[in-house]
Amino acid sequence: MPTTTRSLRSVTPRQRDVLRLIADGQTTAEIAEELGLSVFTVKNYVERTFSRLGVYSRAGAVGMAMREGLLE
Repeated sequence: MPTTTRSLRSVTPRQRDVLRLIADGQTTAEIAEELGLSVFTVKNYVERTFSRLGVYSRAGAVGMAMREGLLE
């Protein structure tokens, strides 16, 4: 199984929620409000998601997730 596929499968459901909202163009503060989380917690989710996906930006994360079918 390619590394990318393994990385995508290791993304948690909450990380997928955050990634979906990033793809919708929401800011960290907007994501925190929508999910009922603190901004700090959302930042942690974003950082951990980027790390799991091996990307360094929101655009990179969204692009990879779209290519791999993680986002609808």
